[in-house]
Amino acid sequence: MLEYDIVVIGGGQAGLAAAIEAKKNGIDSIIIIERDKELGGILQQCIHNGFGVHEFGEELTGTEYAERFIDQVNTYDIECKLVTMVLRITNKKIVEVVNSEDGYMCIKAKSIILAMGCRERTRGAIIIPGTRPSGIFTAGAAQRIINMEGYLIGKKVFILGSGDIGLIMARRLTLEGAKVLGVAEILEYSSGLSRNIVQCLDDFNIPLLLGHTVTSILGKDRIEGVVVAKVDKNRKPIKESEKIYECDTLLLSVGLIPENELSKDVKIRIDSNTGGPIVNQIMETSINGIFACGNVVHVHDLADYVSEESKRAGRNAAKYVKGEIKNSKNVIGIISGKGIRYVVPHYIGVDDIEEYIDLFMRVDRVYENIRLSVISEAEILKEVFRKRVCPGEMQKIKLPLFHFKDRKISSIKIEVREGG
Repeated sequence: MLEYDIVVIGGGQAGLAAAIEAKKNGIDSIIIIERDKELGGILQQCIHNGFGVHEFGEELTGTEYAERFIDQVNTYDIECKLVTMVLRITNKKIVEVVNSEDGYMCIKAKSIILAMGCRERTRGAIIIPGTRPSGIFTAGAAQRIINMEGYLIGKKVFILGSGDIGLIMARRLTLEGAKVLGVAEILEYSSGLSRNIVQCLDDFNIPLLLGHTVTSILGKDRIEGVVVAKVDKNRKPIKESEKIYECDTLLLSVGLIPENELSKDVKIRIDSNTGGPIVNQIMETSINGIFACGNVVHVHDLADYVSEESKRAGRNAAKYVKGEIKNSKNVIGIISGKGIRYVVPHYIGVDDIEEYIDLFMRVDRVYENIRLSVISEAEILKEVFRKRVCPGEMQKIKLPLFHFKDRKISSIKIEVREGG
């Protein structure tokens, strides 16, 4: 059996940032396990810019952003095993892995960091009726085929769902000479960032059809078209509104799911709203010594936030290995109040509070001129004004340590208060 202080599962942005931070905090015995043939994860296929403004103070492409962290991994001589699949983990922190070179291996860890990322919802997950022709791709798969393998997937494209990858692919396909007929979104608002609506759709005159969905797929061997309809207030298609769009390609950008099969196998508590582990402010899961970060916890809209959160996981995994985590039973619960879909972290371990706590959250619909209020019983700990918030853009509130020091607080609630 191999032994390491920290095993990081996943060599994408979250895993890289966590491993580097653990190394910086005095842990030398670290290994990153990655199932792909290279580090960097999804960033390797993101050739567009918009990364690194918070982390590095400059705008980078996804590949450049990944390279900065990969270079640090190499500089710190952090061990990696690529093309290696994790089969399972145990609550005794044994990681079972396999690859074609070493075969089956057991790795004993003092601490584990879960950084497996997320996966895309497929056609099967949303149950679109119709035939099963070729030409149907998830947006992420299409991005990889075009940006990394150099193939154009189609010439007349329709996109279902307004997630960020789908919006970015609308622009990418247009730049490659394809015609993007439109983007349908079943909700009354986009699930992507506002900047991507402007830069990827509006700038290229690509229509965004809010309150619409694909009701059927046409074609036998290759997709020949899709039937698109408006939906009512219950999100049921309105038959009379159906319209056929002739196309040879359909992209699906209908949501991401945190990759938590390993977490569930080891009985880590999962949040039904996020699909990710329940964590405290140091990113520790319900099993002491197992930490989680990045899109495996909740789906982020900015890679810089992933880096920030993952550094916290790496730093505290290092503290755990060194015996510096108190794991106090004195905890403060965090409640999602009116207008809030979820908040991460889910609770606060009082004795392990650092200088401040970052609260990440998403609202349940579009709001304008509101306050995001952090409340303890009748006391408002902090309020921030937002001119406009929407579910596609994560909100962040920073709470300094003094809010919790020497005070008896059993829970805090975050809610939307309308009225500016």
